[in-house]
Amino acid sequence: MNKENASKLWKIIQKAGDHLQGQLPDHPNHPKGRNPYAHVALCIKDKFKNSYKDISDEKFDEVVNFIEFLKQHPS
Repeated sequence: MNKENASKLWKIIQKAGDHLQGQLPDHPNHPKGRNPYAHVALCIKDKFKNSYKDISDEKFDEVVNFIEFLKQHPS
């Protein structure tokens, strides 16, 4: 992904993390609470098999739509 799109995507990830703050269910591996920013980044990596920076520019809109899905369905 080019630098401009990666920067835009990072800002979207941060806003999604802000939105998910305190909404993720408890998990025994995270006794002090879950990190919503890491959660969004990890979900992207799991789905697209790459970190957000390494996904092709052609999938930018698909990644943004996936982030919106994560915001609507905290897990």
